Amino acid sequence: MEFAINWDYRCPFARNMHEHLITAMEDGGDYQVDFIPFSLGQVHVEEGEPDVWSNPSRYNELLAVMTGMTVQRFFPESFPQLHLALFAARHDRALDITDWSVLASILESHGLEPEKVLQLIESEGILDDFKRQHLASVEEHHVFGVPTFMINDQAAFVRVMHRPNGDAKVARSTIDRVLDTMVNYPEFNEFKYTSIPR
Repeated sequence: MEFAINWDYRCPFARNMHEHLITAMEDGGDYQVDFIPFSLGQVHVEEGEPDVWSNPSRYNELLAVMTGMTVQRFFPESFPQLHLALFAARHDRALDITDWSVLASILESHGLEPEKVLQLIESEGILDDFKRQHLASVEEHHVFGVPTFMINDQAAFVRVMHRPNGDAKVARSTIDRVLDTMVNYPEFNEFKYTSIPR
């Protein structure tokens, strides 16, 4: 199954879904996945204000996603676990992922050289690529948030409330259920519980 899924490390629902996806893939899930960066900050830019990619005061809020993009492109074998670690830094450890020193520490803990990653971010057009991919997903699929799955000309924003907690069977069934619904039940336009059991 070929599909794309977007992310911004600030979203807890993106964290849940990407944990399912990485866990399923590492268990042999036969998915061909294109990871698409998305900026929740850009979605909330006020009319007349500069976009996040043109606003130096907001550069740091893009650093975590650009770090993930750079590792995915240049060190793909390290991407899955780094991807999860960046989500965990924000949501499990409450770290400030707009702080480069925090990101550098995470990179080092995964055997990557922070200085090299930062140099690649600055020299390889990562910011421009971030902007291009974000805007393309908005234009082509009307994407408004994360996590959004994209298959051919279909896109669906999907929230799951649970995490796989290392259970590959749960992870694979979750991803497969989303994909099956998108492919085989496209008439399901919206399905949302009115309340969440606690």
